[in-house]
Amino acid sequence: MREISRNITLQGFGKITEDSGFVEIDKCSDTYYERNKDGVTNLLSTGDKKVELIGFENRTLAYVKSSLGYPAYYPVLSVEREKPVRAVVMDLDGTTVKSEEFWIWIIQKTVRSLLDSHTFELEDRDLPFVSGHSVSEHLKYCINKYIPEKSIEEAKEYYFLHTHHEMQEIMVGRGRSGAFKPNEGIRDFLLYLKGEKIRIGLVTSGLYEKAYPEILSAFQSINLGDPKSFYDCIITAGYPLRKGSVGTLGELEAKPHPWLYNEVCCVGLGIPREERNTVIGIEDSGAGVCSVRLAGYYTVGIAGGNIEVSGNRGMCHSMCQSFKEIQELITEGR
Repeated sequence: MREISRNITLQGFGKITEDSGFVEIDKCSDTYYERNKDGVTNLLSTGDKKVELIGFENRTLAYVKSSLGYPAYYPVLSVEREKPVRAVVMDLDGTTVKSEEFWIWIIQKTVRSLLDSHTFELEDRDLPFVSGHSVSEHLKYCINKYIPEKSIEEAKEYYFLHTHHEMQEIMVGRGRSGAFKPNEGIRDFLLYLKGEKIRIGLVTSGLYEKAYPEILSAFQSINLGDPKSFYDCIITAGYPLRKGSVGTLGELEAKPHPWLYNEVCCVGLGIPREERNTVIGIEDSGAGVCSVRLAGYYTVGIAGGNIEVSGNRGMCHSMCQSFKEIQELITEGR
């Protein structure tokens, strides 16, 4: 594995520059593809090693790894932004609402319970792996690093115990102070989209029971009413699968897989794949921008998350500092 020291162009993906955060590799991690064999011209990995790009002369594949043992290959679609923008789809945690610290704290509480320790603290290097992915991915990472003798099922029991308690406390006004804060500029941005009749989709890898109270709390604080009425579509990772309840698919196909964004656009907003270039996706995490890009939509990274530190800058078509800057990007296309 080595840093990129030259510009590389992948068919369908585009140009990859030295500041992309990507690294060059000689073999795909499943050993199926190898550089300069079977037509492979380039092999790259995101900095966090979550996604690998396999370049051929006439196409590019993306290999999304999985700590749960269910990786997948996806064709990389070319993206050319078309005017006008018909829809904006965006992430919840970190993008719409600042809540990453809260959910990382819940992960930390879970590990403390598993270790039976009140003093355990996650390290800074853990942060890219305990935010932006599915709950199972976060917990699996912690188990592998800190408590390999424990199971994912044990971790989930504690995770949902802490989540349920803390969400109840928040809903009655006793919870962690400042847990869910609307991102700066989000109210004006959402109202701008409404005024321009641009469809809006909200997408999160979070399970419904933890995601919906977040957005409801945020909407109440900025006086935007009922989020279910405001958004044209909301997609979450569904409901947790645990003993005594019926779950929905959400842990194996969460970000950085493309399915949540494909579902919000194709099913929720009614935008077919051939019209994908009229859609803009906004994310603040490395896993999130991978998900948008692999779904085939114009990918905008917003500052404040872990895109740069996770080595996923190259997944973004544009990197913006604020919603005002994103609004200007959209206005160019109206």
